[in-house]
Amino acid sequence: MRVALVDTAGNLLHRSSATTPNDAHVPSALLDLVANVASIGTHGPVSHAVVGLPGAVDYDAGRLLWAPHLHERWPDLLSRRALADRLGMSVHVANDADLAGVGEAVFGAGAGASDVAFLTISTGIGAGIMQRGRLLRGARSVGEVGHTIIDWRAWHNGEPSTLEELGSGSGIARRAREHPELLADAADIDAAAQRGDAAAKAIWEDAVVACAVGVSNLVMAFYPSTVVIGGGLGRHPRFFAAVKERVAGRPEHHPADLAVVPSALGDDAGLIGAAAWLEATGQA
Repeated sequence: MRVALVDTAGNLLHRSSATTPNDAHVPSALLDLVANVASIGTHGPVSHAVVGLPGAVDYDAGRLLWAPHLHERWPDLLSRRALADRLGMSVHVANDADLAGVGEAVFGAGAGASDVAFLTISTGIGAGIMQRGRLLRGARSVGEVGHTIIDWRAWHNGEPSTLEELGSGSGIARRAREHPELLADAADIDAAAQRGDAAAKAIWEDAVVACAVGVSNLVMAFYPSTVVIGGGLGRHPRFFAAVKERVAGRPEHHPADLAVVPSALGDDAGLIGAAAWLEATGQA
């Protein structure tokens, strides 16, 4: 969990972090972290909080719909109303990829581009879409590209078939477990691949191809001028370069001026995106 005090220019004034609890009491730990950061009195009063959550969000209701990587009780505990009541300030809940997408489009690698797609490749895969300075969303968050099916035959057979299952860090780890001699971390797979291990090279390459397909699908769905790739795996220099090369090698129907660039804000993209959240969502 990462919390920061951010000004309207996107400057991080103070930040703090803590390990996410693995039980059902995350709101208390999160609220304590937020309250501690908000109580720092040297920067003036805090106007509101924006809470980025790793899953589909119902923006109208202000709550998390589902999050495959979180405790099953947390969607009910992380609503806008419950958080606002506990914090005593206005709260907005956001899909974390949407929030990071706003950060990168306004203050980061996509600044100056009119239409930006942000793709985060990490434990999971998510996306945020900015068009003409506004976040693309409806009643619910959109751009759940990580859960789109990119291998219909595998899907038909009940096997891993989505972009997240085939291209994320957790997908790499799942593939690695099929080879007891390999460690399950993406960095270990990369190291083994560079040593020439055939199994590791195949796992790494398959993840690269899956993510290149994901980028191409994202481009065809939303036709941005810039795609920003973030996330721990997405920012890995060799992984990013390989994905970009694959995308560039298959330019069919892509915008002629398409730019594929690495995240400029890294893990702080979502925190910094909070500074532009109200304007990007038409609430300013």
